[in-house]
Amino acid sequence: MELKFQKKEIDMKCLHCQGTMEKGSSPLHIDRKGCHLTLDHVPAWICAQCGEAYFEEAEVIAVQELIALIDQKAQPLVANA
Repeated sequence: MELKFQKKEIDMKCLHCQGTMEKGSSPLHIDRKGCHLTLDHVPAWICAQCGEAYFEEAEVIAVQELIALIDQKAQPLVANA
């Protein structure tokens, strides 16, 4: 079963401030083992009040897979600290 954004807005509230969540995108910055990854437009639910971003499972899995691949490929390039 593949998870995707709902076609229609649903009544979701922000866990941080209880503001209304809206479909949108958010940048995501990851610093890991000497590597810096920036994704400019990751699909997310964004709080209209405080701007907090929440990612759905499919996006989280894709980012985790990307991080694992970067860890694997960058290992020979990153000096052990």
